[in-house]
Amino acid sequence: MAPTKKSKKRNKDSKKLKKRKNLSVVPMEPRASDPDWWEIFWHKNCSLSGSPGGDDEAVGFKYFFRTSKKTFDYICSLVREDLISRPPSGLINIEGRLLSVEKQVAIAMRRLASGESQVSVGAAFGVGQSTVSQVTWRFVEALEQRAKHHLQWPSSSRLEEIKSHFEACFSLPNCCGAIDATHIIMTLPAVQTSDDWCDTNNNYSMFLQGIVDHQMRFLDIVTGWPGAMTTSRLLKCSQIFKLCDAGERLNGNVKKFSGGSEIREYLVGGVGYPLLPWLITPYESDNLSPLKFNFNAVQGAAKSLAVRAFSQLKGSWRILNKVMWRPDKRKLPSIILVCCLLQNIIIDNGDELQPDVALSGHHDLGYQEHCCKQLDPLGNNLRENLAKHLHQNKERVCSS
Repeated sequence: MAPTKKSKKRNKDSKKLKKRKNLSVVPMEPRASDPDWWEIFWHKNCSLSGSPGGDDEAVGFKYFFRTSKKTFDYICSLVREDLISRPPSGLINIEGRLLSVEKQVAIAMRRLASGESQVSVGAAFGVGQSTVSQVTWRFVEALEQRAKHHLQWPSSSRLEEIKSHFEACFSLPNCCGAIDATHIIMTLPAVQTSDDWCDTNNNYSMFLQGIVDHQMRFLDIVTGWPGAMTTSRLLKCSQIFKLCDAGERLNGNVKKFSGGSEIREYLVGGVGYPLLPWLITPYESDNLSPLKFNFNAVQGAAKSLAVRAFSQLKGSWRILNKVMWRPDKRKLPSIILVCCLLQNIIIDNGDELQPDVALSGHHDLGYQEHCCKQLDPLGNNLRENLAKHLHQNKERVCSS
């Protein structure tokens, strides 16, 4: 006698029941599924770290993830909801356990910090390359949305604090920050290559422009533009340029000094930028007067904050300093933004930036800064007033 056939309905009901059973074992909060991730990771990798702390786990933690444990926990709190709201069934390690939020964040931050391949990062955590890829992008998407408040133009009171620090450190009144730009180098598939992305060093690259304060904290960034652009053109494509040009930013109180000179709010930048009413660049000449030479020295010291900020950024998050292998140009700006957010989060949480991981050389090594010849009369007048103010200050100090 042939076996009886099950009805289609019974088969469907059976499949639904099995599906419900499978779903019931997936925890809503995967945090407890892998609580000892750090102990396992540290035991496996501490001898390979080159960490200056040796067996000191706190130093080792900061070496691997660039943050203290306290700041790391804060970052986890920002992205936790996003990382547990999506089906986590595919995110498992080699023991078959679900990845906790903490381990997902650690994998992503290690990938960003080291710039190592997804295979190498996966091996350090006991996960596959595809898991590293998925986890990193989930983290980037989540932090980009949840940490926006860590990178925005400062309030009036905060801007006054920034200006006070610039004046105290460099004797530059009403200075609101320093601006610079850097190239993020990448390789592209042959079908995506074009002269727009091929820069002056024959690298395919994407530009990142940033404005920083006295703490090397990013106040504004723009990225996503091809590295073949000039710094001047990059500036003019940015929102900060449009806002300043329209008088909607850097429009605070004007400082008045003896002799009737006035100094408005402004930024300091390098010779690649145009001299504008709100952007002050150094004098360009082989034979400068003492007044102009003194101004260039002070302006250069203030502008070096931006240079150091980019060296810190690319040294801390080495994924930005290595040649990226065929990145998705639509996703790369988000990765760059998240690295800037992480630098700000470290500062905002009272954590110390690690000077030993900063790049030892210039952040844009090998690139020449092409001098921009654009000189706005109002910008030139402001630069003259600043130069005189600094010269008078220097004479007062010498005579006292």
